[in-house]
Amino acid sequence: MKIAAGAAKGLEYLHVKANPPVIYRDLKCSNILLDEDYNPKLSDFGLAKLGPVGDKTHVSTRVMGTYGYCAPEYAMTGLLTLKSDVYSFGVVLLEIITGRSAIDTSRAAGEQNLVAWARPLFKDRRKFSQMADPELQGQYAVRGLYQALAVAAMCVQEQPNMCPLMADVVTALNYLASRKYDSGTQPVQRHHSGASTPRTKRDL
Repeated sequence: MKIAAGAAKGLEYLHVKANPPVIYRDLKCSNILLDEDYNPKLSDFGLAKLGPVGDKTHVSTRVMGTYGYCAPEYAMTGLLTLKSDVYSFGVVLLEIITGRSAIDTSRAAGEQNLVAWARPLFKDRRKFSQMADPELQGQYAVRGLYQALAVAAMCVQEQPNMCPLMADVVTALNYLASRKYDSGTQPVQRHHSGASTPRTKRDL
């Protein structure tokens, strides 16, 4: 969660502390750089746009960004809001959790779009384990997975007014990042044909 929380803090700074606020508009994993200590930094502000000020709720602009990360309401209307970045962050968080790409044309038709694949699974907690990165080989804290998926689900809601503010996302992820989960206490056991040794991914 360290990387996710750090990226969220970067967006929160642009949304809340920058004056006027800035909408990043192109958040994706490849635009998050890591230093030697895995501290994330946002890069490539080429598509960034000054956000709404005063009583305005959005800015109108030509639709730009990366397919799979772009908020649906922005893609359809060209109305850009701070919540557009929240949606994109939710996609990135899902990528971190699942180990999948936002768009993967090598998968079956119903699984190529990460958000479209995930939304039905969000409705049934019994299926949450299906969303964990297979590379974890079942070695993760179940409670931590559930909480991280809950944050991602809130960010990628279809109605932007239902999405949280980045400040709320930061609060939630800071809490998750501060927790010292023992991945061995509640592992989800999966059976694999290979003989590789299970490993734990502590810093998602």
